[in-house]
Amino acid sequence: MTSTVPDDLVSAFQIEGEPVRGRLARLGPAIHEILTGHAYPEPVANLLGEACALAALVGSNLKFEGRLILQAQGSGPVRFVVADYDTTGGLRGYCRYDEAAVAKACEGFVRPGARSLLGDGIFIMTVDQGADMERYQGVTAIEGETLALCAEQYFAQSEQTPTRVRLAVGQADEGQGPQWRAGGVLIQYVASDDARGSTEEAWNRTQAFFETIGEDELIDPSLASNTLLWRLFHEDGVRVFGAKPLRAFCRCSQHRIENVLKSFPAAERAEMVEDDGKIRVTCEYCSRVYAVEPAALEPAA
Repeated sequence: MTSTVPDDLVSAFQIEGEPVRGRLARLGPAIHEILTGHAYPEPVANLLGEACALAALVGSNLKFEGRLILQAQGSGPVRFVVADYDTTGGLRGYCRYDEAAVAKACEGFVRPGARSLLGDGIFIMTVDQGADMERYQGVTAIEGETLALCAEQYFAQSEQTPTRVRLAVGQADEGQGPQWRAGGVLIQYVASDDARGSTEEAWNRTQAFFETIGEDELIDPSLASNTLLWRLFHEDGVRVFGAKPLRAFCRCSQHRIENVLKSFPAAERAEMVEDDGKIRVTCEYCSRVYAVEPAALEPAA
């Protein structure tokens, strides 16, 4: 019987004595909950799983309380994909797509990538530091066939930080039926300076090790994060820091839904009322349905 190891974690690491840092994410129950909240076609679920893993990798590096919102939108069969990570470890995601167009895009592909699904468009990362702080947003064109390549291009253009990313999504059956899994690893180069001298050779060597990562390793339920990192980088040594937990979490609530509905004119709200006298709203992220009494939306007497 296959033994499982802890899931829904993101860990930071540093190559010993070298100017290379990184993060490794592995998602099990959390990504299964996110992806099964909608009846996504397999290629769309794969794209959203990659987006969530990428959001966890990037967002877990935030040094303040806030959120990292990752979006990609274009003219293709998938209109947009969004993944939202907050620094408590909450993660959610959503895709909007045209089912017939997705099916057509899949013809001739085992698994079409981000470029085939999104088409021409943009890749966006937004850092939200809270209501009292200005948001920071970086935008690049969708370039490359995968979200990993989009992220590498983003860091090269927006932050001038050499970065490599690998993402993987798949299903595993550990006796409970097929369960979605996702994983990702990111490494970044700390540029040389007068004190450190040239560090390009170390970066090139780390990239060579990075290239050996298999997608199956990133989603293997029996392979611990520390074991995978040691397998990859043991020749130089690798120091792993404390892991941060991840969980599926949606910020929708009855109160939020009611506040949104209150922003509509009374005439529009009246058109939303169903036969039983209630207004129903479905959260795009988690698919939870909220029933609202119209009287609850009226100003207090």
